[in-house]
Amino acid sequence: MSVNNAMTADFLRSAYGGESMAHMRYLIWGDVADKEGMPNIGRLFRAIAYAEYAHADNHFKVLDDQKGDYTVAAGAVFGVGTTVENLQGGIDGELHEIEQMYPVYLETARFQNEKGAERAFHYALEAEKIHAKLFQDAQDMARQGKDMDIGTIYVCPICGHTVAEHLPEKCPVCGAKQEMYKDFPA
Repeated sequence: MSVNNAMTADFLRSAYGGESMAHMRYLIWGDVADKEGMPNIGRLFRAIAYAEYAHADNHFKVLDDQKGDYTVAAGAVFGVGTTVENLQGGIDGELHEIEQMYPVYLETARFQNEKGAERAFHYALEAEKIHAKLFQDAQDMARQGKDMDIGTIYVCPICGHTVAEHLPEKCPVCGAKQEMYKDFPA
């Protein structure tokens, strides 16, 4: 897949950087949740970290012909706090992507007729909406000093669609088959 427009390529690199950092941040915050006695929230962080990896992978693959050294500017939440604070960081990051970043990146890719980038940005945007809701649900429980009551979490490896407990026959975002989903069992 080739990217013909420098602006879309810059957006892909920025999104790759942001998703890569989110992946690592969520793994770290999952460990914090485990240590605070909230293993289900820890598992949620790890499942969403996997979805962020899928987003980074998609962005990177669209850039496959863009070889070389680049400085990548990507916004990110930094720091480790309590699980409640870390969930707020997750919510803030996801909302930034939903409300600011991906709508602009997606429209630019559409305008520049960059189909691969358009698909990658669309996949990420749809998944981030779910992630923000899941993090909010988890934070509501953590604020009460309780772990989240959640069964198996499933993540589509193609687009990062994330669902708890009920696995769809096919991914509603990318159409991947049910058996492709990665599970994070309770």
